[in-house]
Amino acid sequence: MNILVVDDEKEIADLIEIYLTNENYHVYKYYDSKNVLNDIDKLKIDLAILDVMMPTIDGFQLCSIIREKYTFPIIFVTAKVEDIDKISGLSIGADDYITKPFQPLELIARVKAQLRRYKTYNKTNDDNIIDFRGITINNDTHEFIFEDEPIELTKTEFSILWCLCQNRGNVVKTEDLFMNVWGEKYFENDNNTIMVHIRHLREKMHDTSKIPKYIKTVWGVGYKIEK
Repeated sequence: MNILVVDDEKEIADLIEIYLTNENYHVYKYYDSKNVLNDIDKLKIDLAILDVMMPTIDGFQLCSIIREKYTFPIIFVTAKVEDIDKISGLSIGADDYITKPFQPLELIARVKAQLRRYKTYNKTNDDNIIDFRGITINNDTHEFIFEDEPIELTKTEFSILWCLCQNRGNVVKTEDLFMNVWGEKYFENDNNTIMVHIRHLREKMHDTSKIPKYIKTVWGVGYKIEK
């Protein structure tokens, strides 16, 4: 994986390079945005880490220029802490924002999370990916990422979650859920089967049936996953 690092503070850029190199990433390091623009078409970048406050061409401008041609993840690293600056950065195409001073291990964690998500998105078209509330589920690759961490699901658990996510905000009747997942007509004694799989899903999502944040039981009707 090739990571672009652009920061006019040499010490910061060098520190980021050390930590990324230790994680076996290849780093293209620049202290000036102008030189990046001269070289970027020659580089195969998987993710960029940009400082915001740089002379001549700042990070916001550089991000906008990159976004004209490239879709790889961009993380801003900056001393600016105001919410309006974060909103501005994200609105022009950045994927994440971390403020200085920062813990290098936190930056590495965010880099890995963005690369995982980008890899998932680029395996298939958007019709087969659902992304909301920290959930990313890919129906082509059967990958489930929850709060930036990959979670292993059984085939049945995945099918249940996909069905609920497709209908997020709406109740999926128990009969419809059973037919969709198992392809068979639902009978009352099948309810325990569904309940067991729902319980396993909740456990993997750190959810509970009493105060559910994600999967809600609508008694006598079915299940729904909140938007």
